[in-house]
Amino acid sequence: MASSNAYAPSAPELPESFGQHQYDGENRYSYAYPLYQPTQQLSSSSGMFSPETHPQIVRSFESADRDRSGFLEESELRQALSLSGYEGISNRTIRFLLFIYKSPGDSLLRLGPKEYVELWNCLAQWRAIFDRYDRDRTGKINATELRDAFFHLGYMLPTSVLQLIISQFDDGTGKTVDLCFDSFLECGMIVKGLTEKFKENDPGYTGYATLSYDVFMLMVIPFIVSYD
Repeated sequence: MASSNAYAPSAPELPESFGQHQYDGENRYSYAYPLYQPTQQLSSSSGMFSPETHPQIVRSFESADRDRSGFLEESELRQALSLSGYEGISNRTIRFLLFIYKSPGDSLLRLGPKEYVELWNCLAQWRAIFDRYDRDRTGKINATELRDAFFHLGYMLPTSVLQLIISQFDDGTGKTVDLCFDSFLECGMIVKGLTEKFKENDPGYTGYATLSYDVFMLMVIPFIVSYD
């Protein structure tokens, strides 16, 4: 089944805070994917943190790893993140984080040191972006700010996709939907996760991929099943 994905559409209008950006000859952005490189790496597969790892990362992991298994499961990850200043993250989001960041070869929802370092660095980046676009310092961002935040992270989502994402947080009262950091993180993990899965089938970063039905279902279903 051929799929023309929406992760690289014509970009929305640039937020004023963005400077000049490069376009290609077809009036599209010349990049499609955000390319992340973890700032902290492990020196081996032994499960030990490298000497360059930030001490707070090591302390939070070791304090939360109560059974000394070398892995963090759901409750332990929640504690580790709380020790790192990320309090109030919902069970659903914690499970999303475990699903996104666990080792591909591990059938269990858990993180080893390497995966935890990658998650910790990503959270720091996303927290900084959330705070940047929470301009009124309410602890929440609206739909426009969400669009700008995703744009800053490299995800050029069309309005229809943004509306679909935000609609899951609509309480039916007719009030404007604002997202707290936890909701922003949940939205971000869905977008990031699906984008990464699509990239696996688009090695040339063209914005197009040919997927079998089975591959498509296996790619999408984990992101729409309930993690409550």
